[in-house]
Amino acid sequence: MTWAQISALVFGVGGFGALVAATASNEWKVTTRASSVITATWVYQGLWMNCAGNALGSFHCRPHFTIFKVEGYIQACRGLMIAAVSLGFFGSVFALFGMKCTKVGGSDQTKAKIACLAGIVFILSGLCSMTGCSLYANKITTEFFDPLYVEQKYELGAALFIGWAGASLCIIGGVIFCFSITDSNKTPRMAYTYNGATSAMSSRTKYPGGDLKTSHPSKQFDKNAYV
Repeated sequence: MTWAQISALVFGVGGFGALVAATASNEWKVTTRASSVITATWVYQGLWMNCAGNALGSFHCRPHFTIFKVEGYIQACRGLMIAAVSLGFFGSVFALFGMKCTKVGGSDQTKAKIACLAGIVFILSGLCSMTGCSLYANKITTEFFDPLYVEQKYELGAALFIGWAGASLCIIGGVIFCFSITDSNKTPRMAYTYNGATSAMSSRTKYPGGDLKTSHPSKQFDKNAYV
């Protein structure tokens, strides 16, 4: 099913692009306006750096200089998102080689195996991203609704929603790839029409005398037949 594979490739590549954007974004969490002392100033925090901005449009970002002082959940999210991006990249490459409409990848059986592998890789990429974004969001919501947490509270940033969307697209693309391979394996069988054995009448030979004699007639030989 070529159209199914094309749609799966679009979903997978689109999800891979969303994962890259979410991983590089600095808006994983933003300061909530409800608890912010200065409403004209807010803070963005991501996996790689923290940024502060104000209503005048000025921003200042400071990267995390060392990984040993970064909290454990951030390091876990980093690893999961890097794994998701890597798997999404390899899934896109495998998908190009495994599609029926491309001229690379070998025979149809080889292409089917490669496309199935691409579907599995896309699904794993989506699961990694879904886990990383959910872990980060759980940390934010836990601190936000904790009445004993007195430090600055944050809300969910746009990068989390982009990561969830990218994960969903990768999973959908991977599932479509797997189902397209299942459908392609069900090749229709050729229908052959059995006409029956050739009748004796069809094998008869017409002689000049007008009589139809079978291919195995009772042969009449005169006495000079072998002379």
